[in-house]
Amino acid sequence: MNKNTKALSLTAAAALTVFALAQVPGKGVLAQFGGGLPAGLEAVIKARELSPDDVEAALKTYVPPGSYDEFLLFASGGQAGNIEVLGVPSMRLIKNIAVFSKDSWQGYGIGDDDSKRLFKQGMAAGKLQEWGDVHHPALSLTNGQYDGQFLFANDKANGRIGVVDLRDFKTRQIVKNPLIATNHCGAKLTENSEYYVEGAQFGNPMPFTNYAPMDKYKELYRGSVTFWPFNRAQGKLDQTKTFTLELPPYYQDLGGMGKKVSHGWVFINTYNAEMATPGALEGKPAMEIQASQREMDYMHVIHWKKAEELLAAGKLKVNVISGMRVIPIAAAVEAGILYNIPEPKSPHGADVTPDGRFVVVSGKLDPHVTIFSFAKIQKAIADKTFDGKDEFGIPIIKFDAAVEAQVELGLGPLHTEYDDKGYAYTSMFLDSSVNKWTLDKGPRGEKPWTMVESLPVHYNTGHLTVAGGDTVKPYGKYLVTLNKWSLDRALPVGPLHPQNLQLIDISGETMKLLADAPVVGEPHYAVMAPAKLFKPWKVYPEVGLNGLTLKKSPTATEPGRERIVRNGRDVHVFMTAIRSRFVPDRIDVREGDRVHLHITNVDRAQDATHGFALSAHNINLSLDPGLTVDVDFTADRSGVFPFYCSEFCSALHMEMMGYLTVAKAKAAGAGG
Repeated sequence: MNKNTKALSLTAAAALTVFALAQVPGKGVLAQFGGGLPAGLEAVIKARELSPDDVEAALKTYVPPGSYDEFLLFASGGQAGNIEVLGVPSMRLIKNIAVFSKDSWQGYGIGDDDSKRLFKQGMAAGKLQEWGDVHHPALSLTNGQYDGQFLFANDKANGRIGVVDLRDFKTRQIVKNPLIATNHCGAKLTENSEYYVEGAQFGNPMPFTNYAPMDKYKELYRGSVTFWPFNRAQGKLDQTKTFTLELPPYYQDLGGMGKKVSHGWVFINTYNAEMATPGALEGKPAMEIQASQREMDYMHVIHWKKAEELLAAGKLKVNVISGMRVIPIAAAVEAGILYNIPEPKSPHGADVTPDGRFVVVSGKLDPHVTIFSFAKIQKAIADKTFDGKDEFGIPIIKFDAAVEAQVELGLGPLHTEYDDKGYAYTSMFLDSSVNKWTLDKGPRGEKPWTMVESLPVHYNTGHLTVAGGDTVKPYGKYLVTLNKWSLDRALPVGPLHPQNLQLIDISGETMKLLADAPVVGEPHYAVMAPAKLFKPWKVYPEVGLNGLTLKKSPTATEPGRERIVRNGRDVHVFMTAIRSRFVPDRIDVREGDRVHLHITNVDRAQDATHGFALSAHNINLSLDPGLTVDVDFTADRSGVFPFYCSEFCSALHMEMMGYLTVAKAKAAGAGG
């Protein structure tokens, strides 16, 4: 908003400030000010031309130094391959969780053996992938509510899933689905984290490493959805027990997991029911035109619980492809576990209400959100109220038999979440707004299925998240939009603008925009939960743990037992790090030696992380208190290479260093 358009007086701003400050519980601020404002505060308000709304927003988002935020927001980092953790309401960045991309600050993928192992787990088509495109983070659930234990992220670019352990906010596992090239349909997790549900986005031969000509798209390409069992005790997805449902080669988009009454079902949007294929140089229309010809696409309705039971009983046909159990479309249809429902074209959201009774679908090219009733879907299936089958033999539930209502919201509805009062909130991509509407009951006596408010946001908002808004019991209070464009919302820093998160207060009768938060990378989706839910370690529970397995490392080194052991051309260095020294602090090897560093941070003080940076060797390690980190490299050139602590740790941090000396290899046949 242009500051020159704010017609308000200093007195109004000051009065509102006093009022807002007076609401702070137990502070007695109004009494301290004697009923007025200090001159300094009045001067700040006047100099910055702040409106009453500005002052209120500042007070609502201000977290004093040394105080903590109420919520944690986990936002996808898009092509940065990470997840950013922000505090709410301050919107301050607290943590970067490296998942699919290297992070030199945390030594992730920069030399250490453990993150190298993780990257190897996620190889695609035989190639190491050192970046990812994170779209849909998801928190683990117990009884449909966040439990603060694990975080999951998908990599759209390479068809991978990352598992983050929230005891230390670090990635513990990366799995690659060998059937698919890409994923996007993040239906998140079942009610008790039994499964992480992963859908392909673009159709491909199965497996994707097989070649098939594009003119055989309908015959040889397929979509799919894979159910990954999650072993909570191990904190890992179990690839040996997955099952995959073969789907038509429509493009699977987003999915919603059933809740409560609809537990055991998953609802997955699709687009490109036209099964269009690219071919601009052959004279084909652009994909955006080809893939939006029909008025309706399909929502897949999948009874995964029944599939699980039939598989366990050996009563469901499967094909084994690349080690994965795949249920063919025909077998799924015969077993009654796969149906389609027509939905407005180019949908993006399939969002299940907290009570599990309705599925809200947003068609980007339709001004309505369409609400499907789970009870009506069940009745239609029982009564066989079908409108024929699609080209792959999947029964099509009649649209009118499954629809509960449609709510006209405007242009470009995208994604819907819910608060704790009974309202729904939908992001409007083209209208650049958040629209609030009632479900089947108006919380304040409004008509059911009615829009009650629209709040502009900036600009082209994609997903939004409400605190707990995808669970059975939302927390409400705050909503964050993840906007694709920022335009004039931040200082210009070149042609590449930051994307922009916006914090909105939804605790009152009307929505109020509180803050902008430019971020690095493209945010797609986020989840938000109370900070008190998480119980992270402040130091590791014992010294010498391996950071990937969280078990005692066989290479852990105790103080006084540091040593260098040579075994032929292999040199093992058992080192400790403690403020402010490395022991040993000199490593003498010969050119061609294979060096194995085993470094244990024996500090037990909170925040006493050390680094280990080795010049000219592309190695930087992060050594958290209690961890043992291993790194292997070949001393492939002679010289003298300093190493030092790259993480400030004490007043004598600069002295925490040493040398790797590499003597030139002797010429062949030389004496001595």
